[in-house]
Amino acid sequence: SLDDFGTGYSSLFYLRNLPVNAIKIDKSFTSGLPADEKDSAIVDSTIALAHRLNLQVVAEGIENQAQLTHLEQGQCDIAQGYFFSQPVALDIVLQKLEQPSITALSVGSSNELL
Repeated sequence: SLDDFGTGYSSLFYLRNLPVNAIKIDKSFTSGLPADEKDSAIVDSTIALAHRLNLQVVAEGIENQAQLTHLEQGQCDIAQGYFFSQPVALDIVLQKLEQPSITALSVGSSNELL
């Protein structure tokens, strides 16, 4: 995965020349969704470009339902952020994985999924 895509040293050059299979859109772009038109345009275009290149897209920093809905409508592949869960200790994750027949690992409230 190419982390923090669109910031710092990540660029289109890397999409063409490195063997990546996914990009992670930085929180600095997702935090303004859906109200900020520029953030929306950047995120939507990045998802479309990644899909044209057969790459998966992970959106970082999702903190509310409106952001998630925007990403779902834009066909983003994966979303992560505090909307789903605060950071979880490894021992808790491993404990949840040992439970039989779990399709979504709940850590707390209904929004907190691993």
